[in-house]
Amino acid sequence: MDKPPVQRASIADIWRVPLAIWRARKALDAGELEAARALVAPLLDRFGTVTLVRKAAAEILYASGDPLSAASLFEQVARKLTGDRAVAVGLVASYAALLPENVDVRLALAWAELAALGGDPRRGSILVTEIANDPELARSAERIAMHRALEAIVAARAGDRDAVRAKLRAAEENAPKLRAGDRAFLGYLGGIALREAGLIDDARATFARAMDASPESIGAALARRERANLSR
Repeated sequence: MDKPPVQRASIADIWRVPLAIWRARKALDAGELEAARALVAPLLDRFGTVTLVRKAAAEILYASGDPLSAASLFEQVARKLTGDRAVAVGLVASYAALLPENVDVRLALAWAELAALGGDPRRGSILVTEIANDPELARSAERIAMHRALEAIVAARAGDRDAVRAKLRAAEENAPKLRAGDRAFLGYLGGIALREAGLIDDARATFARAMDASPESIGAALARRERANLSR
């Protein structure tokens, strides 16, 4: 039996998809979550491989209380939109909703809120303060180092350069105990803090050290991108 022909998008479809996404986002902004879900559901059914559709659906599903489905879609979108920080925040927030008390998830969410363009620095600062009282924090040198680096970013946003340097020194105390990939990520966070404090030369040098620590790691990749942005 011959396979039925693959249905192609018509000209009407090409206009219908962005219009439906616009309406869904408008409903989301108005707090009309059921309406937003109803608008995006048929798009997922027919155009579920389109990144634009997946991203809008992920945002709506997360907002309407379905973090598991949202996380799945955000993961797919992240593979395509590797430089979209709002997607990174959405992905981390979705996992945070699934494991709200997990210290590692909360550290990741604080990082996303503080470092991403789509993040909420105020929320990130609150998380960093709250995590300081979590007894699980002290059970890992990696957690302690990351928390100190996040505290440095918070201090940088408050304009306290002395605190930035002090927090980064404290973070570096645990660096010898960390794996190379973790040291690279720690260097990336340190570079962010120094950049936010206006210490551009120090930030550039710190990003470079992160890249050298573990060139193939995610920390090195993030540091490489941030260092390139400093040169523009």
